[in-house]
Amino acid sequence: METIINSQIPEFKVQAYHNGNFKTVSSDDVKGKWAIFFFYPADFTFVCPTELVDVAEKYEQFQKMGVEVYSVSTDSHFVHKAWHDASESIRKINYPMLADPTGTLSRAFGVMIEEEGMAYRGTFVVNPEGKIKIAEIHDNNIGRNAEELLRKVEAALFVAEHPNEVCPAKWKKGGSTLKPSIDLVGKI
Repeated sequence: METIINSQIPEFKVQAYHNGNFKTVSSDDVKGKWAIFFFYPADFTFVCPTELVDVAEKYEQFQKMGVEVYSVSTDSHFVHKAWHDASESIRKINYPMLADPTGTLSRAFGVMIEEEGMAYRGTFVVNPEGKIKIAEIHDNNIGRNAEELLRKVEAALFVAEHPNEVCPAKWKKGGSTLKPSIDLVGKI
C-alpha cells in the first residue's frame, strides 16, 4: 500500500453546488491556499448530514485561517442542490459541495468503494503547493469530529510556518511545541 501523505493532488475539474449556484471547481482553484477535501458516502443519508453540519459550524474558523473546505460525494451537483433545498440542516452549509458522479476524485484520493459506487469517509488537508499533509479514512459507520479536524489543521499550519518545530499529542494552538534534537532523545 502506497502512502498518500505528501503526494500531489490530481488535476481535476468537477461541478459543484455552492451558495445557491452551480459552478465548476478545478485543481487550479485549490492551488495557492490550504484546502480540506471532506469525502462522504452519499446525500440523503444518516451520518453524513451530522458531519457536514459539524464542519459547517466550523467553516468560519477555517476561512479565517485561509482554508477552503470542499465536501465531496459521488452524487451529482443536482442532487446536492435537491438535498440543500430539502434539508434544514444542509442549508447551513456555505462551503462548495463537489460532485464526483464518475468517482474520479474518490479514486484519486483512495476512498472509492467500487462495488457500492460511493466513497468512504475520507478527510484530506492539502497545503498551498497541492500536497496532502493530513489523511484520515473512516469506515462509513464512524462519524468524524470537526473540532479535531480544526485542531489538526491548526497544527499543520503551525509546522508549515515553523519547520524546525513539531506539535506533540493533544497540541492546541498556543500550546508548547518541541524542537527535535539529539538532546530530547529519551527525555520525553
